[in-house]
Amino acid sequence: MTSVSTRPDVAAGPEPTRSHREILTALSGLLLVMFVAIVSSTIVSNALPTIVADLHGSQTSYTWVVTATLLTTTASTPIWGKLADLFSKKLLVQIAILIFVGGSIGAGLAGSMGWLIGWRAVQGVGAGGLQALTQVVIAALIPPRERGRYSGYLGAVLAAATVSGPLAGGLLVGTPWLGWRWCFFVGVPIALVSLVVLQRTLHVPTPPREVRLDYIGAALIAGGVSTLLVWVSLAGAQFAWGSTTSFVLAGLGVAALVAALVVEARVPEPVVPLTLFKERTVVLSVLASLVVGLVMFGGSVFLGQYFQIARSYDPTTAGLLTLPLIGGLLAGSTGSGQLITRYGRWKRYLVAGAFMITAGLVLLSTIDHTTSIPEVGAFLVILGLGVGMTMQNLVLAVQNTVDIRDVGAASALVAFLRSLGGTIGVTVMGVLLSLQVGSAANLGELASLPVAQAAAARAAYGDAIGHIFLVTAIGSLITLAAVLLIREVPLRTAIGTSTRKP
Repeated sequence: MTSVSTRPDVAAGPEPTRSHREILTALSGLLLVMFVAIVSSTIVSNALPTIVADLHGSQTSYTWVVTATLLTTTASTPIWGKLADLFSKKLLVQIAILIFVGGSIGAGLAGSMGWLIGWRAVQGVGAGGLQALTQVVIAALIPPRERGRYSGYLGAVLAAATVSGPLAGGLLVGTPWLGWRWCFFVGVPIALVSLVVLQRTLHVPTPPREVRLDYIGAALIAGGVSTLLVWVSLAGAQFAWGSTTSFVLAGLGVAALVAALVVEARVPEPVVPLTLFKERTVVLSVLASLVVGLVMFGGSVFLGQYFQIARSYDPTTAGLLTLPLIGGLLAGSTGSGQLITRYGRWKRYLVAGAFMITAGLVLLSTIDHTTSIPEVGAFLVILGLGVGMTMQNLVLAVQNTVDIRDVGAASALVAFLRSLGGTIGVTVMGVLLSLQVGSAANLGELASLPVAQAAAARAAYGDAIGHIFLVTAIGSLITLAAVLLIREVPLRTAIGTSTRKP
């Protein structure tokens, strides 16, 4: 651990009063680049077969193109959050953008699968920073009482980017004069424009604070999380769940995180302050966020497969058929945010959203390979409304509870657990789905099967997907129970002051 000194961007004093227009201007560049960063993590899903064929990759490299970004994004999120509590938030955002741009250009120019995977990992570090820092910047600019509507905008961007990535990837790959490399290049000019906008419009104060960098804790957290993500991502495909490799990876990951807890409990400035877990709202919010992440990421992954495999739609059409989910997310996120800002009450929207998540998943558990598309769309709207009303409001609840000096770490913790829940949940859901189907029902194999056999495989897949949503619906009861137990605290009307001694 090393101590260095830091100077505030803005001297301590009365909080400046910012107009709605000033805040939107300051956030516009940040939201834009965050959209691009989120899209980058899912845009390759429909492009991967073409990429792997062009670069002569294997099935292992196919998996690692996705896993590399996932690892670095998730593992770096809590570290970026802690850095935001210590250093200039504006500078950190700019660094994250430059890292993301560098990774994107490198991935687009990659001439082999090894280089592509490496640059995708760099992309993930930048994307993890942008996801964590956006929440922190909003908390630094806007008091909780006014934060609802702006958090709603953030939730809408996050939701739209998560679901629209595969659609954009399919369109780029299907356009002859563009191709798969533009899946990485397309975000570069937008990110650079955002960098210029942020330089001109974003002014975020950094409270005076002695900086103590906990290198050991950061390394243990990143290493432990990365090892566990490698385990859940590759087990069952690259090695058996019960194999020696599986036990070694799981053991190393758990051991690293246990060691991190020991370190974090002893250092003055831990990456994840353990005192956060003394707050009831924080514990319940991160627990609820695990399932919300599963629903958000799992919905995107498995609905795309449902429409393509079970219903025989092409990738572009499959992406368009998930638009009801995006619409519900947009409406739930922005609508609840506006109402929270207007009336100052937030728990009712969390509860309503959790009920709608469960209801939407229960309804989706009834679909099979013959369910009408409008009916599926209606179910997706309900699910989207629920996720939109809970996702960003859980962050708001945490930010309103914790000390202002821990807002960065706390916000990143919620985002981290949401990503972790999505990663682990999608893997487990994939295992359950493969057990239900009983055969590898993927598009490549279906195309070579006899018509009758392919039809039977599609029907089996369509029927099995409903069972997966039923399992998820049962899991969503955790989110419902957590938000019911959260204690509503009046939203602060000031950005916040520290209640802890430095």
